[in-house]
Amino acid sequence: MFFTATAHPALRRQTYASAGPTLERFMDDALRASRAKACAYEQDETSFTFSLDVPGITKEQLSIGIEGAIVRINSKEGAPRSYRAAYELPQDIDSGLSEAKLENGVLTLKLAKKIPVSNTTELAIQ
Repeated sequence: MFFTATAHPALRRQTYASAGPTLERFMDDALRASRAKACAYEQDETSFTFSLDVPGITKEQLSIGIEGAIVRINSKEGAPRSYRAAYELPQDIDSGLSEAKLENGVLTLKLAKKIPVSNTTELAIQ
């Protein structure tokens, strides 16, 4: 009656034509979600704590660099897997008080917050 076995060809093509970007968007979202799950982040008054999945890489094959508020993690040449990440934190990091630990393919970084030094001087009122 109202429904027939053959649909209008233009409608059928429109439906399939819009499936491409939808599938692409689904795949992009899935990849972003899997990357987001590979990193856990916590913060307290004194430090930032990251837990990152880096399976198949030993501590000798990782390089961690801290420059101000930016943390860069790279796998070195010759590592069986390539890993590269950079994180910008809201506050500078004190690399002397920070620590890194790699256990069972999970890298845990405890990054100490740098205590800001005040350069304020008080002027005498005349």
